[in-house]
Amino acid sequence: MGSMPKLLPTIEVLTASCCAPLAEAPLSEDDAAVLANRLKAVAEPARLRLVSLVLASPGQEACICDLTGPLGLSQPTISHHMKVLVDAGLLIREKRGRWAYFRAVPQAFESLAQALQPKITS
Repeated sequence: MGSMPKLLPTIEVLTASCCAPLAEAPLSEDDAAVLANRLKAVAEPARLRLVSLVLASPGQEACICDLTGPLGLSQPTISHHMKVLVDAGLLIREKRGRWAYFRAVPQAFESLAQALQPKITS
């Protein structure tokens, strides 16, 4: 039997949306925790660069083997940073053979942008 390529897992709605825009209503305790976790994940320069590398890659997907060189960090350090981003729901991880591939979760980034959108009043 031929093996079919493994597809990246789908993201549940829970990961897709975080919270209403800050300007609309006060955050609930749970929404504040989710938003803070995502913001903390990208608030570190190496992780922010890793996110930009993944987002700029074809298909918004990158192998960890391609992420160590541009940052000049060791593979274990890159793996740690990527785990933080995955745990925050910003990236998903798929193991292919001995390598891990990471893909952006567009809905998570849209949710971040939406939450931080200021209210425009005329």
